[in-house]
Order: sequence, then C-alpha cells, then structure tokens
Amino acid sequence: MIETDFILKDFSLENISKGTITWKTPSNIALVKYWGKQQPQIPENASISFTLDNCFTLTTLEYKLKNDESEVAERSRSHNFEIYFEGEKKDDFKPKINTFFKRIAQYAPFLKDFDFIIKSENSFPHSSGIASSASGMGALALCIMSLERSLSGVEMTDAYFNKKASFLARLGSGSACRSIEGPLIVWGNHLEIEGSSDLFGINFPYKIHDNFKNYQDTILLVDEGEKQVSSTVGHQLMYNHPFAKQRFQQANNNISEISKVLQSGDLAAFIAIVESEALSLHAMMMTSNPYFILMKPNTLKIINEIWNFRAQTNSNICFTLDAGANVHVLFPEKEKDVVNNFIKSNLIQFCQENHYICDGIGTGAKRVPNN
Repeated sequence: MIETDFILKDFSLENISKGTITWKTPSNIALVKYWGKQQPQIPENASISFTLDNCFTLTTLEYKLKNDESEVAERSRSHNFEIYFEGEKKDDFKPKINTFFKRIAQYAPFLKDFDFIIKSENSFPHSSGIASSASGMGALALCIMSLERSLSGVEMTDAYFNKKASFLARLGSGSACRSIEGPLIVWGNHLEIEGSSDLFGINFPYKIHDNFKNYQDTILLVDEGEKQVSSTVGHQLMYNHPFAKQRFQQANNNISEISKVLQSGDLAAFIAIVESEALSLHAMMMTSNPYFILMKPNTLKIINEIWNFRAQTNSNICFTLDAGANVHVLFPEKEKDVVNNFIKSNLIQFCQENHYICDGIGTGAKRVPNN
C-alpha cells in the first residue's frame, strides 16, 4: 500500500454529535533498533520489536462536533483540543499533538470538524525510556481510527483499520507504528521480510519458534526521571553522524539474521544479536556531535551481573536497552522462576527505589468499552 491508499475520500457527519472512545495500547521493545529517520517519519533502517503487555497507555478521546457555523468557519484552519496526562492539564504536550494532527490532516480530514479532549495515563513512568510516545501515539491513532470507522459509512476491515492506525501512529512517533498489533512487529522496508514497509508496521510474516512464544521482559527502572536528551533530538543527530551509514547497514543485516533465528529457535544467536543491538544504539549516542550518555552506572552494573549469571548457569537470559537508562531483561518463559529469583536477589538493588516491572509479550492494543 502507498500513502494515497490511506486518504479518506468520503465521510458523513450526520447522526453524530459527540462521543467517547478509549484504547489501551502497549509499549514495545525493539530487538533490532532504528535510530535515524528521514521525513516524514521514514526509518533509515528496518526494525523489529516485541509488543509488551503490562506497559501500556490508556487514552480516552472525547469528541464534540462544532455546531456553530461561525465557530466552524473561524476555526476551520486549526485543530482544537485539550490534553490531560494522568489527571493534569498538559499544555506542553500540545505542540507535539498539533504537529501530529497537521501531518495526518489529509488522511483524517474530519478532525477539524470536532473539538477534542484527550486524556491519557501510563502504567509506567513517562519519558524514562519505555517508549511512552509509542504507546501514547498508538493509542491516539486508534481512537482517531475508531472515529473514522463511525464516519466513513463503508465497511472497514480490521486489517485495513490496523494498517491505517499504524500508518497514522508512525506520523506521531516512529516506534508507535509497532504498538498496534503483536507479538512481533517489523517496521521498515526490508527485502527479506515479505510485506514490510516504511509506512507502517506488520506482523512478522513467518512462523515463530516455540522458544520465543510467551517471552518474558522484566524492566528494571534504573532511572524513573525524564531523559536529558529526547529521542527526537537523538534521531536528528544521526544526520551527520560519522558512523551512520555503517550503523544502518548493520541493523539491516541483523534483521536478516534475527529473522532466521526467530524461526529456528536459536537462543544463543538471539542473545548475541539483541545485546549487540542495544550497545550499538548507545554507541551511536556516545559518538554523535554533541555526544551524550543515557546509561547510568547502575545500568552497567546490571549488564555485568547478567553476563556473570549467564556464564555461571547457562541461562538464556539477556538484556536490551531502549533510549534510556532502564534495562529490559529478556528470557524464555520456562526460565521464569529461576530468572525472577536472580532479579530479586541480585538486580533490584540497582533499581531506583527497587522499582521494576514484570512484563511479557502481548498481542497488541485493545479497545476499552465506555460506559
């Protein structure tokens, strides 16, 4: 599919004046990372991610049709909305949402006909490197698609609904396109992944080995504060990065390799790719201009503890990192008891206030009924 396939050509505002839509949308953790993009929100390399389950954003979109003709005429060129995050009005979130609405205006032209109130809350700390923009923008895109479905007047398949939701979410936050479905999502055109696209995420199209089903992800909250450098800024620093070209090639090669691994069940090869990817991501941050470090001392202590434990026990435990200090501890479900004991005895001491989140691989976003 191409961009024009997502343009809404006809819709009706009859028999609709106001309503409420709520979606619960998970975060995701990339196994092969993307870091660097072109406009509009096109990745420099393909990426693949596990969809999470317990780390999610709950977003409610309240909409009301603009009734007064003079009001409509006066405000037809702008999007009118208020946003609340975890009960507090957040005007500082508005520029990002406004940019998102402008980017998707041609694909969702009905947005200017409504006033909106957006209410969101996370099950995890905001802006701490657990892809809150992915789950947040994914949830908002799904709410918008639910409204479109009620306005379009034609039957919309679930496949198209999800694909367009992923397409719209990407225009708000690149990784958000990987939070619509699950358990394993590929985003970015790659010659060896059938159906892959730069425009939206797709379900991994091949049979996943049983070793990777119900995979576990325990997130160690090393630092629950906001990152000192946003992901948006980090991506921009790849434009003139001296190692950018090599990094993009490395990631695309790793997509080829991990695709084989996910089908064969080779856990040792999985560990090698995933940990290398995590460290490569942070190496790009440390070698950009200006350079920055998002890892904390306790991040490194956790990594070394994991390496020591794996060497001593032959466990299939491994780590990955997002753009932050927190550590995602990945392991097969059959090792859950052993690894959880290790985490409690050896790793939570390095977490801020001993905070961590037990999560696992999920199946994607779900609509929540409104009373």
